[in-house]
Amino acid sequence: MVSTQRARWTRSFQRALEQSRERDEADPLAGLRARFALPRGNDGAPLLYLCGHSLGLAPVQARAMIDAELQDWERLGVLGHEHAHTPWIEYAERLHEPLARLAGARPAEVVAMNSLSVNLHLLLASFYRPRAPRTAILIESGAFSSDRHVVATQIAWHELDPAHELIELAPQPGEDLIDIQAIEAAIRQHGERLALVLWPGVQYRTGQSFDLARIARAAHAAGSLAGFDLAHAMGNVPLSLHDDAADFAVWCSYKYLNAGPGAIGGAFVHERHLAAAPRLAGWWGHAPATRFALSGEFAPAAGAAAFAISNPPVFSSAPLRASLPLFAAAGIPALRTKSVALTGYLEALVSELAAEQLCVVTPADPAQRGCQLSLRVRSGSERGRRAFDALAAQGVICDWREPDIIRMAPVPLYNRHEDVLRAAWQLAAILSDANRS
Repeated sequence: MVSTQRARWTRSFQRALEQSRERDEADPLAGLRARFALPRGNDGAPLLYLCGHSLGLAPVQARAMIDAELQDWERLGVLGHEHAHTPWIEYAERLHEPLARLAGARPAEVVAMNSLSVNLHLLLASFYRPRAPRTAILIESGAFSSDRHVVATQIAWHELDPAHELIELAPQPGEDLIDIQAIEAAIRQHGERLALVLWPGVQYRTGQSFDLARIARAAHAAGSLAGFDLAHAMGNVPLSLHDDAADFAVWCSYKYLNAGPGAIGGAFVHERHLAAAPRLAGWWGHAPATRFALSGEFAPAAGAAAFAISNPPVFSSAPLRASLPLFAAAGIPALRTKSVALTGYLEALVSELAAEQLCVVTPADPAQRGCQLSLRVRSGSERGRRAFDALAAQGVICDWREPDIIRMAPVPLYNRHEDVLRAAWQLAAILSDANRS
């Protein structure tokens, strides 16, 4: 009986494998996969990498980009600031236009600098200016810990009490997602107290994507500012920060932007704030023409570049120069189309193969999610963790989020339908074997 079931299982997999390969052969973006270095197992075969939501893969050209800067450093020393093949003084500025295209912003509204949490602190110094009665900040309950740390300490920095001024909106009991109407209602409820609404573009644990324009409109209608953490949104979902009237946003570049661990982050400041917003100044935010005069008077650079503090880390910026052209070559609409297809395929496979064992936490509506699907093993967190560990042992790279979530993200730049099929099939087989044991 078991052998007959195994045979049917194998035949079904082979049919699905043929279909997935047909889809991959017809994929107009299939050639992008070769532009990335695929992690490999001990046998030399590529691993099934579905973890771009945590760390994106290395563009093949990233090594050459970093090597070029090392060679210029060796060749030129300090002269590389002006005479490197890509002069270091203007290095970050070359990133602003391609980043602005991904952010749905104007180039002057974007700056590449620092890391996400540092940028969030810097922009809160500009945009969280509590004056009674507007002293509160609204965030999601369960926000990424770094965001909560930043917000709580900013409130305390102003000698206010985070226990009173930090408003955390949670899902309804027994639910994982926060409905957009609940966000709007919370903004209206606390409107007179709110100085700022700080919300994610995509929630890191559930993969829920939010309508940023609606959140910004609700915040502004209540007299509050609206800022966004785009760590899981930038390079993942289409963004239109300028038209959505976001006041500011921050992001990292090591997830969907594939810039490597510790890569330079970025920030957006809407053009209506560029002239008037107070800021913490540093010499790299000084106007380039007079920056090296080293005057005691600060003359801000044009645009969001005035928010920069220090000169950019060239070696952690270089991989972005390998990654961003791939987004431009593919085009956001085509990447989004493939993303919807891959994630939908993963959801369909989970439903077909393991609906009794797995619950999809991420919204079913493609407009409310990006690449990521968050899966909860119905039989509990202990069993879920064992399933995750078994996946890793079989070469499927995804990740685990306490207490009970397996996150998988088929990234359209380098993942295929075949990757999705094999990962889902292996997870279903692991759970099926566990049921029989």
